[in-house]
Amino acid sequence: MRMRTSTLSRFPLPVAILALASIVAACDSDSESADFLDTVETKIVADIPADPVVGVDSLGRPVGSGRATFFDLSGNTVVPASDSATANWDIGFRSTTILVNSGTSGPGSASAQVVVGVFEELAEAPVDGYLQDGPGGDAVPAGSGNGWYNYNPALNLITPIPGRFLVVKTSDGLYTKVKILSYYRGAPANVDPVTDEARYVTFEYVIQKDGSRLFADDQTD
Repeated sequence: MRMRTSTLSRFPLPVAILALASIVAACDSDSESADFLDTVETKIVADIPADPVVGVDSLGRPVGSGRATFFDLSGNTVVPASDSATANWDIGFRSTTILVNSGTSGPGSASAQVVVGVFEELAEAPVDGYLQDGPGGDAVPAGSGNGWYNYNPALNLITPIPGRFLVVKTSDGLYTKVKILSYYRGAPANVDPVTDEARYVTFEYVIQKDGSRLFADDQTD
């Protein structure tokens, strides 16, 4: 009876060893990629109240109650206002202002910076450049064109600046990239500033849960 030989047995020993090593390396790479995917999470958060309008002032300008909504990026959850004086939140939303839990905004150690580039292509968080909220200004600068948005006074319209987003280091040391998608309830594709309700923020974020700065798998096939 003729015995069937394995694929590797038909090669000289050194070639068979190299082939086996290649198979093992590929398996290890697949395993590392799977492990990486387990630590990176992408979330979309819709319609966070950012001090919604409750009336108008004597000049007809919209006014809110002055209250921010606080958000925990690690837990993907809104934090109650009763916890605003704790390190339980990372970023807060009050009108067009984005607060970072640090310095003058809270007791946490979170920090952030505005990044210019393509959100999806940022594979690794910057090493430095992070700021905390303080007397000299917030980590995310206020004002049209300075931080994340532009304001069109003729249309009374707030729009996110294309190619501009945030990278946040949370109080528990996790790196996150955050892109504001809309400032209007329901994130309409074509905003009507007259009928669409403002001060409801929708944003996307990617968080690396293992404490590293990587947002994309750097493993190669």
